[in-house]
Amino acid sequence: MPENHNMLLRANLKQLRLPTVAAEFQKLAREAAEAEEGYEQYLLRLTELEVATRSSNALRARIKAAAFPVHKDFDTYDFTAIPGLGKQKVLELARGEWIDEHANCCLIGNVGTGKTHVAIALGLAACRQGRRVRFFSAANLVNRLEESQKLYQLDRFLTQLDRVDLLICDELGYLSFTRAGAELLFQVFADRYERARQAGWSAC
Repeated sequence: MPENHNMLLRANLKQLRLPTVAAEFQKLAREAAEAEEGYEQYLLRLTELEVATRSSNALRARIKAAAFPVHKDFDTYDFTAIPGLGKQKVLELARGEWIDEHANCCLIGNVGTGKTHVAIALGLAACRQGRRVRFFSAANLVNRLEESQKLYQLDRFLTQLDRVDLLICDELGYLSFTRAGAELLFQVFADRYERARQAGWSAC
């Protein structure tokens, strides 16, 4: 293909927001020619690359937006830490059907048994399934709520939380709050319940 055609094609692909196609079309064209592939197969490979890249980028964005303190998955979790917590049950929760059903998931146990680990792993699984997730410690969430209220931005922050499919509230049972803080936290849970968009939280 003449260089001026390449430049025009790249410009069109940029306007169409197809950066992966723009980066790979020449390489794949050479490979297709060597393999004597048809136009349809060449186009399929190009579009598959674009879709895969977009999917990967979207997943990274969801994980970043979730604000997990660390990344922990089930492959590093010690399922013997809580004898009553069956591995099969946890992996069933990882499928996320309970989120679609607007149910809650409360993780209760002694310190050091891995409740935060499980909560983060469930959150990562939800991100991979295309769900929007936010992770907070209970103290941080209350602080954000109180700060938003002082700045007259509480409704805006609550709206942001309402758009989340899974809200994880960690260390819920270990801290005492002011009455105002406790009321704000209850408002978050009550609003999510009323709007039928509940999410799970982890009490650690």
